[in-house]
Amino acid sequence: MARNRKAKTSTTGSNSGSTQPAIEISDEEQWRLINQSGVLQKAVAPPPESSPDMIHENDEEFVPLAEELFNSVLLIIPFSFLLLMMEILIHQQYGRRASLQAIMDRMIPGTPILSIFVFYTTRYKHHRRMQFFLFILSILVGPRMIYLINHASWLVNMRQCPPLATLWVYTIVQLDLGPAVLNLITVGGFVWWKGLQLRIR
Repeated sequence: MARNRKAKTSTTGSNSGSTQPAIEISDEEQWRLINQSGVLQKAVAPPPESSPDMIHENDEEFVPLAEELFNSVLLIIPFSFLLLMMEILIHQQYGRRASLQAIMDRMIPGTPILSIFVFYTTRYKHHRRMQFFLFILSILVGPRMIYLINHASWLVNMRQCPPLATLWVYTIVQLDLGPAVLNLITVGGFVWWKGLQLRIR
């Protein structure tokens, strides 16, 4: 019994002797260490704000291909029929019958080209460069078509006016409201300046 008590006493004494006192750090030193580590700045710093343009671009990046194809088909079908209607009307205007061969010669090469053009312009139509491209294209196509109607021969009109009319209408549809109105005002000013008429001879 006495031996056990001595062993416990010696063990307790060794444990108490091995315990070291905790190091005391002043408040100023603690703040200095915290500032140097940068933890406080990371916790307080607000998350980076994302601009509406960045959000819009991120949304565009994640648009699935199936949705892009669907949106393109919604435009390809009506504008292909618009091209067909313009082809028939230009023949009727000059007292000619739009034969099946003439329609096929127009639609077979025209529809694939129109489809590719519609797909890529629809994909990037919200970009400023695409809007600028469509605006310049509409400025060139509209006056060109009206000038041909007033001064070109009937063969030239039958060959060029249907695609020009389809392309002009399409660019106006894809443009934002401001550029579309500006295009119509510009074309109207050109028609007034040249004394042209929207009437096929």
